[in-house]
Amino acid sequence: MVKRLVVVTGLSGAGKASILRSLEDIGYNAIDNPPLTLLETLVSRAEQPTAIGLDCRSRGFDAEQVRHIVARVRETPDLRVDLVYAWAEEAVLLRRFTETRRRHPLSPQGRVIDGISAEEVATAPLRLDADLVLDTSELPLAELRRRIEQRFGPGLSEDGSVPGMTLAILSFAFPAGLPREADMVFDARFLRNPHYDPILRPRTGMDRNVGSY
Repeated sequence: MVKRLVVVTGLSGAGKASILRSLEDIGYNAIDNPPLTLLETLVSRAEQPTAIGLDCRSRGFDAEQVRHIVARVRETPDLRVDLVYAWAEEAVLLRRFTETRRRHPLSPQGRVIDGISAEEVATAPLRLDADLVLDTSELPLAELRRRIEQRFGPGLSEDGSVPGMTLAILSFAFPAGLPREADMVFDARFLRNPHYDPILRPRTGMDRNVGSY
């Protein structure tokens, strides 16, 4: 069985955290900014698809060292490795930092624009090596998630079928309030109710006769 590793890097503010969350939502074990010295150990012990975020906040971060580590990991038998680089236009990154009032990790006491420029230079080798460069300048979050799922999702099942959407169906009573996790709510109070059939009333929805009703 081929295991999967996705290494996510790129520019601060370009959506690396959103990419990691999207990978986590489709079954990856997401680890953000582990020490570089632990990267190969984490990969060797992984029992499920793994996504690792690396950027200038990572302890001991060095683009050339990351390149060498990723190159070594790619040689691991039965392991598919993808390097993803998140990028956005300078003006977009500047606006995002301004809107959130965050400081840039490479320029905590200086201008945000200086930090953006320094990080782009520092991570340039990784962009060249990347299997996928995601420009998030004008990319809505929903579209970003769709692309991640399409590129790194589970693919075909063992029986050759394409895995579909998972639906969780829950019954509830309005006096108890709407389920907070519901995406869609259907009011079924206009339907015939087996509760008012004296024979079916003591039974539950697991009963075949109630289901047939």
